[in-house]
Amino acid sequence: MEQLKHECGVAMIRLLKPLDYYERKYGTWAWGFNKLYLMMEKQHNRGQEGAGIASVSLTNRPGTEYMFREKAEGKDAITEIFSRVTQAMAGELLMGHLRYSTTGKSGLTFVHPFLRRNNWRAKNLCLCGNFNMTNIDEVFQLLIQQGQSPRIYSDSYITLELMGHRLDREVERLYAEAKEQGLEGTAITDYIDNHVEMANVLRTTMSHYDGGYVMCGLTGSGEMFAVRDPWGIRPAFWYQDDEVVAVASERPVLQTTFNIRTEDIQELAPGHALIVRAKASPSPSKGGGVELHNIIEMCSLLSNLTSPPSEGLGEACCSFERIYFSRGSDRDIYRERKRLGEQLTPAIMRAIGGDVANTVFSYIPNTAEVAFYGMTDGIRKLDHDVRIEKVVWKDIKLRTFIAEGNERNDLAAHVYDVTYGSLRPYEDNLVIIDDSIVRGTTLRESIFKILDRLHPKKIVMVSSSPQIRYPDYYGIDMSHLEELCAFRAAIALIQERGMQQLMADVYKKCKDKPMERNHVRDIYAPFTVDEINRKIVDMLRPEGMQAPIELVFQSIEGLHTACPNHPGDWYFTGNYPTPGGMRLCNEAFENYVEKTMGLRL
Repeated sequence: MEQLKHECGVAMIRLLKPLDYYERKYGTWAWGFNKLYLMMEKQHNRGQEGAGIASVSLTNRPGTEYMFREKAEGKDAITEIFSRVTQAMAGELLMGHLRYSTTGKSGLTFVHPFLRRNNWRAKNLCLCGNFNMTNIDEVFQLLIQQGQSPRIYSDSYITLELMGHRLDREVERLYAEAKEQGLEGTAITDYIDNHVEMANVLRTTMSHYDGGYVMCGLTGSGEMFAVRDPWGIRPAFWYQDDEVVAVASERPVLQTTFNIRTEDIQELAPGHALIVRAKASPSPSKGGGVELHNIIEMCSLLSNLTSPPSEGLGEACCSFERIYFSRGSDRDIYRERKRLGEQLTPAIMRAIGGDVANTVFSYIPNTAEVAFYGMTDGIRKLDHDVRIEKVVWKDIKLRTFIAEGNERNDLAAHVYDVTYGSLRPYEDNLVIIDDSIVRGTTLRESIFKILDRLHPKKIVMVSSSPQIRYPDYYGIDMSHLEELCAFRAAIALIQERGMQQLMADVYKKCKDKPMERNHVRDIYAPFTVDEINRKIVDMLRPEGMQAPIELVFQSIEGLHTACPNHPGDWYFTGNYPTPGGMRLCNEAFENYVEKTMGLRL
């Protein structure tokens, strides 16, 4: 319902045979680009603000371009950049990226991939990624201490410069080795190109970072890599056969693009890097030049802290990927979303007093559809007939350029519409499920108002995820506490009950010990889930609405039962997997108090 901007999408392809092989077999020089295009379109859900591609040719001679890049902004960026592709850009290494900005920085300058040029092929570096780093200030200072002066302050550019610096050192190490062996001229270049150890570069780069990431890169000499954060926050999958190695953010993308089984695809393990060597061969049984390296372990990162945090910190594959972000066409995600819906059956039955005969079940289009199937399956298992209707419709974005003031707001509230006659007025309950309730703005300004026109006896608003209580700092656009309706509800309860001292105590802890633990969790501690639910209803209920409303959220236990392999639940529990996440949450509370409630403390 409330569309969240979120982590980006990545796609990479390494062609393992000569380029003319694909033209002979498939009838087109653009076979690799066609596959890249399909991979990017199948991940369009992950980024609609901009897109970029890059390619590297291993056969172009000196004096001709061998590393190409195209970027564009807007929802049609994929079509635009591929319309510029020519045969001159054909290469063995291909990269694609789809962008959603979560740091407020926009414009073509910030669209991936990023390119670092050099006359030595091995020093050319092209990067893209699905990431957000929580300690970019520290990494920036590291570059300054090295004598560098980055042109742009963003985690993308700073990572490019830090990794580029380490790649330079790797090339210089190999240059010295080649000279010691008596090599001269182009023999030195060949030695460097054939012996670059990207694992060394990645270890000495990524060990400085706190955050969630899948970092992908190409070098001018033909190295390709993808590295995943040691907490497993951001997802990555890869596939290899005798023609290609491919990497994507989501598994079904690879299945559809290459017509392969789920079992043919491997997930990149947390803290590991997939590296395809410049001299890759088309023999998967012999490795094909494909290597997996354990780049960085969580424990080694935490050992660098002078005062380790007292909570959280562990492998944290993102549960929100399963609930919302990733495509539901993935075999396991589909099953998990159905389970999330089915597990809500007991709470829903309590909310409607067991009166299934006088209840209509529906969902908010369209990411909650699979959870809806699970919810109705759960009701049927109790030997009830289920009345299903498509109650809510989402229309195209309405143009409001003529209207002004309140009239403009009224038009904007009609993005959703209802099916008139789908309920028996004043007789039927309406149970309607969504995948998450984040800010609550759409519920208050649109959904509840239009549902009330159907005159339901009661509205039970169901969320297949738990209450979202904490911001995200790993690449999703919810970084402010005050935006979250659950947080606003907790603050309202504190004020109503005269508990302002709790605010002062939490503020002091956040200020004095920002990385010890997530102190914001103390704000919720005095209240039950039901108390916060009722306060959210009070806050989101439009003036003049007649139908009573009850909220039903997924439990934390239910989340982990449905998604057992993805324990990352910091949105709901505040258990951030990294020290930087805890620090930023505590800082967010500090900022909230100082900006909003300073005079009251």
